[in-house]
Amino acid sequence: MVPGPPTLDAPWPVALLSSKIRGWIDRLGTAWVEGEITQWGVSGGNVYGKLKDLNEDATISFTIWSSVKARIPADLKQGDRVIAAVKPNYWVKGGTLTMQVSDMRHVGLGDLLERLERLRAQLAAEGLFAVERKKRLPFLPHTIGLVTGKDSDAEKDVLRNAQLRWPQVRFRVVHAAVQGERTVTEVTAAIRTLDADPEVEVIIVARGGGDFQNLLGFSDETLVRAAAAAVTPIVSAIGHEADRPLLDEVADLRASTPTDAAKRVVPDVAEELARVQQARARIGTRLTHAIAHEIDRIGHLRTRPVLASPYWIVDSRAQELTRYVARGVELVERCVEKETTRIAELRGQLRALSPQATLDRGYAIVQTDAGHVVAAPAQAPAGTGLRVTVSGGAFAAVAGDEVASPAHPADSAGSPAAK
Repeated sequence: MVPGPPTLDAPWPVALLSSKIRGWIDRLGTAWVEGEITQWGVSGGNVYGKLKDLNEDATISFTIWSSVKARIPADLKQGDRVIAAVKPNYWVKGGTLTMQVSDMRHVGLGDLLERLERLRAQLAAEGLFAVERKKRLPFLPHTIGLVTGKDSDAEKDVLRNAQLRWPQVRFRVVHAAVQGERTVTEVTAAIRTLDADPEVEVIIVARGGGDFQNLLGFSDETLVRAAAAAVTPIVSAIGHEADRPLLDEVADLRASTPTDAAKRVVPDVAEELARVQQARARIGTRLTHAIAHEIDRIGHLRTRPVLASPYWIVDSRAQELTRYVARGVELVERCVEKETTRIAELRGQLRALSPQATLDRGYAIVQTDAGHVVAAPAQAPAGTGLRVTVSGGAFAAVAGDEVASPAHPADSAGSPAAK
């Protein structure tokens, strides 16, 4: 008989529920899954471990029997990225669920590289790798942020080399996992913490290298975008030349090793003092040369006549001024004489053309009372009042009978004449 659904009045026995759970789980069969090994322990030839999802916070426990362990790669270990054929197994007696592994392999390197290149192309298209967005490192940072593993060789290399170059430099060290499942979360949090610190002027992310899979966390999209969004300049010192994690591409400066990062970020005090001394020596040499050159120029100027004898220019200019004055007087006198002669000529011409000159020669001007000049006897009939102007003045007269004219005696007989 098939039992009915469990109720308050008719509950199922635990064994029945366990058997049904086992039946449902057995229907899943074998499934291939991908994840990261976060726990790997060997006991009695069997392997007991945990497999974590690559993106989400999900973990399953697995068991590899000794017979299966002999058939899978011997170099599998914690932190490896794998694909596994698992079959869910529900243990009725203990009420636990485990995954029996029948096969396990490393994720193909080609698959990982393909995914990494797709992400690299996507981030490059967004401009996160552009040179123009990279920030310049400060010349002499007073406080440096350091993200690295606790008590790691990378931390010691950075601190030692930086303090040898500039003893006054200070560090804010944030320890984070640089390998394994916690890498992305802890390194991202460390970058954001140091970026929010106003005293930190540059951030170094350091790790002492490693194989390709151990460095995958530094190519995680979340970590890379956090580094790109940071306002503080970031130096990537992962120390892995061949694979170049994506953090190297988005960082403002890539250092080949942690030691190189310390040398690139912190200037050498001895070298800087030597450069200052060299610069001062060059400035002193150029200044001395410039002063000597100007002294020579002043010496040449002082030997010139105008400076050797101050009165030389006065004397020479006085002679020139005397010549100019004499020349000016001569030109003015000549001009005055010429204009005087011209005025005399114009005066003579004016006098010759003047009516007064005609009157002085004995001629007279006869006008009627109306002011009209009498040019012919017919214009002044007998009895007409006249005004006669001569050289010495004018007088009144009355026209009489016409008399004979010396120029035309025949024509003038019987004509009226002036009284």
